[in-house]
Amino acid sequence: MDAKLEFRIAEEKDLDLIVEMLADDVLGSQRERYEQPLPQSYLDAFKAIASDPNNELIVACEGNEVIGVQQITFTPYITHQGGWRATIEGVRTSSRVRGMGVGSELIKWAIKRAEERGCHLVQLTTDKQRPDALRFYEKLGFTATHEGLKLKL
Repeated sequence: MDAKLEFRIAEEKDLDLIVEMLADDVLGSQRERYEQPLPQSYLDAFKAIASDPNNELIVACEGNEVIGVQQITFTPYITHQGGWRATIEGVRTSSRVRGMGVGSELIKWAIKRAEERGCHLVQLTTDKQRPDALRFYEKLGFTATHEGLKLKL
């Protein structure tokens, strides 16, 4: 990236670009509905995230253009002596800038934010169908120490 990235809390006006980025890959195209107007469920989720002090929807911007997104959820745990964890979800970059370091900068920003919030651990998951993503996160210092399970409802 030649231009300096700026990170900020997402605003409702960013939602269209956020959903477009989420839908712009093989797996996202199967589970997201990027259409106009956006389904109300996206706006409802945005408002729930925005009103929750333990959730942050962060966008990366190059000038005025939103080129990346991630959600960080801060969760208190009884384990680890009542410590807090940060969970990173929904990391995506614009297809125009993939492979240019924007994703790395998003994750580094999230780690710094977790430290600011007093978290003792940053965690994330990546779909097993994304081996490149797993390698990407490992290069950033994450280790696959646990086997994650999900139950679709």
